[in-house]
Formats: sequence, C-alpha cells, structure tokens
Amino acid sequence: MLRMLAGGELSVSELAEPFGMSLSAVSQHLAVLKEAGLVSQRKQGKHRMYRLEPAPLRKVDDWLAPYRTFWPDRLDRLGRYLEENP
Repeated sequence: MLRMLAGGELSVSELAEPFGMSLSAVSQHLAVLKEAGLVSQRKQGKHRMYRLEPAPLRKVDDWLAPYRTFWPDRLDRLGRYLEENP
C-alpha cells in the first residue's frame, strides 16, 4: 500500500483492488499506517483519500544508511559460497 501511495493519493477502494481485500480490511490497515504517521487522509466528497507521509520513512532510511556498506560485500560472499557449495 505504501508503494501505491508513493504514486499519489488513492481511495480505500483503489487501494483494495489489487489485493482482493475487503474495504474493511484495507481500512484497518490504513488505520494502523495512519497511527504510525505513515499516511494521512482527507475527505473528498463521500470518499476518504489517503496519501503517503514519507518523513518517518526517511528516519528509518537515515538509520539504515551506515549499515548499507556491509550488505554488498556480505551478499557477494554469500553468492560465492553458494556457488562453491551447491
């Protein structure tokens, strides 16, 4: 859902469609995301429109940044190990 919302505002029904979920289930997911500060909502007529709030994700990205330097080397080593030990 966050990936979908990164493209712009969407309604509950638009968010539910690709997942085959009920509107109620999507609304529950959105409530959790809203409580976490990851989405916000506004009313547009009888619909509620949701949008991504990226600030909390930036904090996570900033926290992860120092660890990213370890991954390429470790993944390369894992790849070599898997090639040598099928």
